[in-house]
Amino acid sequence: MWKHSGFTVAVAAWAVVAWAGPARAEPPPIEYAYPDQSVWTTVLDAQGLPANPLIKAADAIFTRAGLKWGAHPYPAARMFETLRNGTANFSMLVKSPALDQCCLVGRNPIASTELQVLRSPGKPTIRQRQDFRGKSVILLRGYSYGGLLAELSAPDSGVTVYSAVNRQAAFVMLEHGRADYLLDYAGPIAEILAGRPDLDLRRDTLDRLEVFLVLSRAYPDAEATLARLEAIADELNLDTLPGAPKD
Repeated sequence: MWKHSGFTVAVAAWAVVAWAGPARAEPPPIEYAYPDQSVWTTVLDAQGLPANPLIKAADAIFTRAGLKWGAHPYPAARMFETLRNGTANFSMLVKSPALDQCCLVGRNPIASTELQVLRSPGKPTIRQRQDFRGKSVILLRGYSYGGLLAELSAPDSGVTVYSAVNRQAAFVMLEHGRADYLLDYAGPIAEILAGRPDLDLRRDTLDRLEVFLVLSRAYPDAEATLARLEAIADELNLDTLPGAPKD
């Protein structure tokens, strides 16, 4: 019999591990990267940043999933880079080819918003993207408009693009006839028009943009994790989210 030997201790330790099974590593925390400009509202949060109602959804989903998480706002270009280089591993975004290689995208939208065009009463309605040709449009810096920015800014687009640093400047430009149209999102437009009843403007919906859960492919068991997060989102009452799909 082997007494007090390292072999005996090793065999005993192996037996305990074999009986208990392999220890499960704790999943890494979720780092939620989101845009520092809001497509939802002009309201600012306690930190002076545009409010993001999807933070509420993230809290509910990750709490139910038992995952530790944090959130950080980024300028749009940097946000995409953090997802590509692994600084962040999660977001809720419109589908983008820029994320195809680094991230998985959920199957069902968690929220949606309308991309709208503002105009003075005398300007013709913009019904589709091609209608911008030969026109001038004000765009807000920092937004991709679901890929429309690149299309309108292309040299052969036939569109004159004016860039505005913020919404206040954009509305002033439109009010004074600097351009034919202003492209923005439904929530902020509604809030600004409610506060400026003197503005005689028309708005038309150009497109509906759906927002999906986005998870890094490098996250452990990424496909199974994303499927679990989607299942939890389906179970939760998230009807208060902007444009949330209703049953």
